[in-house]
Amino acid sequence: MVGRNAEENKSFCILIVDDVDKNIQLVANCLKTEGYSMSYAQSGERALEMVKAQDFDLILLDVMMPGLDGFEVCHQLKADPETALVPVVFLTAKTDNASLVQAFEMGAVDFVTKPFNAKELRLRVRTHLNLKRTRERLTQTNQLKDKFFSIIAHDLKSPVSSLLGLAQVLAEGIDEFSPQEAQGFAQKIFDTGLRASTLLDQLLDWARSHQGKMPYEPTELSLSALAQENCDLFSETAQVKGITLVNLVPMGLKAFADKKSMSVVIRNLLGNALKFTHSGGLVELGGDVIGSRAHFWVKDTGRGMEPDQLERIFRLDLHSSTEGTAGEKGTGLGLILAQEFLENNQAQITVKSTPGKGSVFTFDLPLNPF
Repeated sequence: MVGRNAEENKSFCILIVDDVDKNIQLVANCLKTEGYSMSYAQSGERALEMVKAQDFDLILLDVMMPGLDGFEVCHQLKADPETALVPVVFLTAKTDNASLVQAFEMGAVDFVTKPFNAKELRLRVRTHLNLKRTRERLTQTNQLKDKFFSIIAHDLKSPVSSLLGLAQVLAEGIDEFSPQEAQGFAQKIFDTGLRASTLLDQLLDWARSHQGKMPYEPTELSLSALAQENCDLFSETAQVKGITLVNLVPMGLKAFADKKSMSVVIRNLLGNALKFTHSGGLVELGGDVIGSRAHFWVKDTGRGMEPDQLERIFRLDLHSSTEGTAGEKGTGLGLILAQEFLENNQAQITVKSTPGKGSVFTFDLPLNPF
């Protein structure tokens, strides 16, 4: 248990502030088995200098020090937006109620008295670090969620507005349009509605996944059958664009994964490949077995991507959407969904791309239960 905790804690950095060498040594010896990275300051002034130069996950702060005492140091830390969220734990010989109240008024998260109990100190430090990590993850999740819904709102508004506009023009001028013109409007309405429907599907998939409402039921899955199902689904799209769509996944190729989420993955990868491939191009699905993993790929001869595009395609915070080779609109969310669902299936997605020549998206799935 200690070894595992030490491995997990390597990323945590703690600042110990005390004007007495022996006290710093006692605290450091108490925490060294936890695997934390630790730094030391013997004055409040020095501590403030250090937090400006380095990020700390927790500060263990003595109260009674020459110069700036611990209360003033904590006050300055909390007054600075850059350090306001760093947890401060007072570690002091002061035990009176007034000092305890003042510590929490200054913004400390805890108060440990000297001489301290080693086990108690380790547990308190561990608790506050875990709380900090959880808070940061929640903040990041909320930021990504806000970003996601702003993207959805922006991208959904466009097709809905187009649907209303096209329907209005068709309804008001139906007697003046030739059958061919009316059919053209109907096709545009269908294409726009399909785009909105795809966007809504992505929204629902993402929301269900993050709410834990999308059942994850790994089982022995036929990748060859799943590949063919999706090729059949996109056969008309490929035909309309003049793209050759080939399923090279060998019959009988299986993996241990969740069928529903893997269908979403393959559908998004295949749709993405067709979107960015020109007429006369080729899109293929392939697979084989490498060791204990099923190797699967989607390859196209499309426009490819520059290095800066590759850095953005799996980042919601760097979201961007690019028109397809036939002007197809998109949200840029399909690949993000594919990455998340693959991670749920103990897999990672990789991509290689050459501008003007095409891209290959690859992932490996376990052959057996993990």
